Amino acid sequence: MIEKVNKSEEEWKEQLPEASFRILREGGTEAPYSGKYWDEKAEGIYYCGACHLELFDSTTKYDSGTGWPSFTALIRPELAELKTDSSHNMIRTEVNCARCGSHLGHVFPDGPNPTGMRFCINSLSLEFERGTSK
Repeated sequence: MIEKVNKSEEEWKEQLPEASFRILREGGTEAPYSGKYWDEKAEGIYYCGACHLELFDSTTKYDSGTGWPSFTALIRPELAELKTDSSHNMIRTEVNCARCGSHLGHVFPDGPNPTGMRFCINSLSLEFERGTSK
């Protein structure tokens, strides 16, 4: 069971840089190829940019050609909450941090093996720590 982080939007606004707040707390997105992690190739762990929950291992990261960091799987499925997003005249599956509820990106069923999934995540939703992957 993941212990929830409950903060007011004012507390999040004080904690997060403006651009990160727009994505993590307001469901925004960054332009493709603009984020600092879309082309990151180092070994390490990607964490939620708001509450620092570990989310993705670099061994699951791949170049999807979309311009956003893409992963085939979470470290553990319970680390994210998935919900239907029908904004922008599309039906997509939104990926939110299971601990703080922050918006991370979307997941699509068009990724490579072994999962067939593409977690398309905003760089501004993540923090990366170089080092040994899991």
